[in-house]
Amino acid sequence: MIVTSVKIDCARITDWPSFHAVFAETFGFPSFYGKNISAWIDCLTSLDAPDDGMTTSHCAPGTVVTLRLDHVRDFRRRCPEQYAALIECSAFVNWRRNESDRASVLALSFHD
Repeated sequence: MIVTSVKIDCARITDWPSFHAVFAETFGFPSFYGKNISAWIDCLTSLDAPDDGMTTSHCAPGTVVTLRLDHVRDFRRRCPEQYAALIECSAFVNWRRNESDRASVLALSFHD
C-alpha cells in the first residue's frame, strides 16, 4: 500500500512493548521484527523500498511519509523516553538515508 501520511494513535503507547506493537501494526513490519529501536530504524529506513520486505506500507521513491502523531502532548508527558526516541530515531532514519545519498523519508506532525 502506498501512503503519504500515517496516523499514529499515541494514546495506545504506554511502554516499549506497546510502542513497538503500534508501529508494527501500523506499518506492517515483518514477523521477524526485533521489537527494538534498531529494528524500528531498519524498517522505517526502507519505507520506499518494498522489495526489502520491511513494511507493507510504502511511499514512492523521493517522497516523504508524514507520521501524524495524535494525542502527542499526553504521550510526551506519559512516556518521555519513547517520545524522545521517536523524535531522535526519526531524525536518524533521515540522516542515515542522506548519508547514503538517499532522500529523507519521514516527517513528523504533532496533534493533540
